[in-house]
Amino acid sequence: MTGKPSQVSREQGLQWLTDMTRIRRMEEKCAELYGQEKIRGFLHLYIGEEAVAAGAIPELGEDAAVVATYREHGHALMHGISMNAILAEMFGKREGCSHGRGGSMHLFDAGTRFYGGNAIVSGGLPLAIGLALADKMKNRRRITACFFGEGAVAEGEFHESLNLAALWQLPVLFICENNLYAMGTALARSESVTDIHQKAKCYGIFSAAVDGMDVISVNTAVRDAVKRVREKAAPAFLEMRTYRFRAHSMFDPELYRSKEEVEQWKQLCPVATLTARLRAQKVLNDADVQGIEKSVAEEIQNAVDFANAGHWEPVEDLLKDTYTESILSNLFTLNTAINNQNIRND
Repeated sequence: MTGKPSQVSREQGLQWLTDMTRIRRMEEKCAELYGQEKIRGFLHLYIGEEAVAAGAIPELGEDAAVVATYREHGHALMHGISMNAILAEMFGKREGCSHGRGGSMHLFDAGTRFYGGNAIVSGGLPLAIGLALADKMKNRRRITACFFGEGAVAEGEFHESLNLAALWQLPVLFICENNLYAMGTALARSESVTDIHQKAKCYGIFSAAVDGMDVISVNTAVRDAVKRVREKAAPAFLEMRTYRFRAHSMFDPELYRSKEEVEQWKQLCPVATLTARLRAQKVLNDADVQGIEKSVAEEIQNAVDFANAGHWEPVEDLLKDTYTESILSNLFTLNTAINNQNIRND
């Protein structure tokens, strides 16, 4: 796996710690709000994997397109969607980034070029290919980053997308967040080759495995990969070896792994290990940590207040953005004709 630099500057260290704390505390608040039935439906938490989003996304550039999975809250936050818009979406309010229609699994914001939140496993990969192809055809020098779990490699879209990216030499950075369990199936029970990054090499794509529990390693690997994608105008693949501390979703009884295993991985908590490293370098003190926690707590409370004060979509708008006006008109005409025929038959 890729290495990491020996020293971290105070400025960079504080930024990473702040970013990971924002994700961690937001996710913890979401779990609490779910218990209060403020958030409904499915909810997949990112707790334990914060180093990937916090270390990777700032290196992509503001003009990058980001495609993610249903465990995408941290990615959305790092790519510029406000916590207000994220929580309002979780609540199903019109002020949400998807106007309350997407919820937890479908965060979307065209303004920041954040293209999901895709609930279908591997569903984001073909979308990333399309975005990158459009950029290449229009000679736009920007990249698309596609985040997905290791469960996606069992889908045909994974292989089709990597093949097309290599054939067409598209500026895509594939980032596999390998947390070892595709829902409740251990990686070794579903894949004969568990070194996921090796699969990308079969398509002639540069690939590497990265310690996804360490934000410094993530950042270094992504910075190098982004440079490679931009300079060579070709795809790259990074396997982030990480771990989720919480269950797959709020409905998961978590019978497929032991509590001892989870506790062992918690010793590698990316927030705690970075904090310890910065303290050892004497560039972080108690006041810094308290300041970060206070600022994040205020941001979260403001976001919860914003979401609570949001508005529900009116019933008359339920078909808005579902069909074009011409289709709606045709449906109305067809429905009227059917009703009239039924009346005559009666």
